[in-house]
Amino acid sequence: MMRLSGKEVSDNIVTMLQPLINKLSEAGHTPTLGVLRVGAREDDLSYERGLVKKFDKAGAGVKIFELPADCTQEDLDATFDQMNNSSDIHGILVFRPLPKHLSDSHIIETIDPGKDSDFMDIRNMAGVFAGKKDAAAPCTAEAVMEIIHHYGIETRGKKAVVLGRSLVIGKPVSMLLITDNATVTVCHTKTQDIKAECRNADIIVACCGVAKMVTKDFVREGQVILDVGMNVDGDGRLCGDVDYDAVSETVEAITPVPGGVGTVTTAVLLRHVALNCAKMHG
Repeated sequence: MMRLSGKEVSDNIVTMLQPLINKLSEAGHTPTLGVLRVGAREDDLSYERGLVKKFDKAGAGVKIFELPADCTQEDLDATFDQMNNSSDIHGILVFRPLPKHLSDSHIIETIDPGKDSDFMDIRNMAGVFAGKKDAAAPCTAEAVMEIIHHYGIETRGKKAVVLGRSLVIGKPVSMLLITDNATVTVCHTKTQDIKAECRNADIIVACCGVAKMVTKDFVREGQVILDVGMNVDGDGRLCGDVDYDAVSETVEAITPVPGGVGTVTTAVLLRHVALNCAKMHG
């Protein structure tokens, strides 16, 4: 079994970015990400800590805007507007999903496309769904493809199953895989016999948000598994949507959690912010 470590992929992305970040900093412009977080979910906090560490090490900045889980829609929208209108913020990341009593409609409808680091704006998403090779996708979807390309995983003509259909990851990563000439099946809560669909795949992208949902009876030998999940198990430990210990005994290659897709996602996010900064001050 091959462990598809995200660190190697992430380090390569950051190394390629470093000259640009250094050049911007020398000109007095520090690429800065604004993070809007509602509540304090452990998976969000874990990702937040990782990206702060990575940005700091690369010479970029992160500003955290934290709201309580019971904040009002007005508080959310006003905080977002502050970030959106700030000349010191070159990219915006909003942790989603938001609590059920809140809507992200205002954010999606008004975000500055140049600051839309995670590509929530439908105008940015359009390029992905149109199959444009140079389109920038949501960070996590792009991270999945970075891992696939870095490790030379063949997608042309291969059967890929995506577990999840969200706009954050499921749908965009499906489009990226199709653009890469894979044959894609998207599974969700209404899919009949998900296990059979998964066993029939060459590549599985698990992004359903259910801790250790993908067990040994979902997989077969020769498969590649990309685990996007970031969950907390019953023992309070971070885990993915895949039962790594059980599945890794069978499949050909798999990303760990932590240390897999999430690690690459922060590097892709850094790239988006640095490029946005360069455009704003170019």
